[in-house]
Amino acid sequence: MERLRGPAGCPWDAEQTHESLARHLLEEAHETLEAIDEGVPERIRDELGDLLLQVVFHAEMARQDGTFDIDDVAEGIVAKLIRRHPHVFGDVKVDSSAEVLVNWERIKSEEKGRDHPVDDEIPASLPALARAAK
Repeated sequence: MERLRGPAGCPWDAEQTHESLARHLLEEAHETLEAIDEGVPERIRDELGDLLLQVVFHAEMARQDGTFDIDDVAEGIVAKLIRRHPHVFGDVKVDSSAEVLVNWERIKSEEKGRDHPVDDEIPASLPALARAAK
């Protein structure tokens, strides 16, 4: 991606911004969901690759801006998984997957603090029915 966005790379890739690629990210997410619904492993693999490309693209733009890079994204994922799975990485005991979900939401709330409305955690970009379901 660095080469594609570099001086000898692709003009289209070099012109992109987080904002210009946002709709592509959403499109790829929807295509991934469609592939999962179809249940064809090769299609799921391909669509996950397209979705991952969007993540890599955004991370490269951020690296070029000096804000974060793909390693920071990966480190954030690892840290979050460890924090939110104390039953695996800590000494918390759980008896069911339902209990895991309760702990996950509690930990998530603690991380974000509760000084803001609950619906602040629901992305405004979600379609209305999906927002209502959340």
